[in-house]
Amino acid sequence: MSHKVLLNSKEVNITLHRLACQLIENHDDFSETVLIGIQPRGIFLAERLANLLIEDYKIKNIELGHLDITFFRDDFRRGDKPLEANKTNINFIIEDKNVVFIDDVLYTGRSIRSALTAIQSFGRPKDIELLTLIDRRFSRHLPIQPNYKGRQVDAIDNQKVKVNWVENEGEDAVYLVDK
Repeated sequence: MSHKVLLNSKEVNITLHRLACQLIENHDDFSETVLIGIQPRGIFLAERLANLLIEDYKIKNIELGHLDITFFRDDFRRGDKPLEANKTNINFIIEDKNVVFIDDVLYTGRSIRSALTAIQSFGRPKDIELLTLIDRRFSRHLPIQPNYKGRQVDAIDNQKVKVNWVENEGEDAVYLVDK
């Protein structure tokens, strides 16, 4: 199995700062905006961005939640083994708020479709945006595009984009891996 480095640790850090600045440009003090990391892998990116916004950019009003989409997926009962659910943690009101979904890789768009359905259980947002670290632009099954993207990657179907986070895999890096 071969792999190519798409982003090293330094490039991941630069990309995270750029994404944080783009969020600040569009959401100012975040008083009307909430960040929602999509379980399981989007929470690492969401937490890193929230920490950057708070610590480096001194934004005080960051509300961060985690959304599990397991039971909203269209392939929930299709696999050989049951999908394992994660925890949803949204302890704030999203009604009439700007919601920014955060996920590591946008591939087919099915996870985001599931998140759109799942978030309705918590109220009706004013607006929903999407932030992804990696956008696999030629792989979409649904007409979903990110508002914020770290890097656009052209990958063929037998390749996988693997995002490693220091909190989980011990390093910050993004790889293109041949399956």
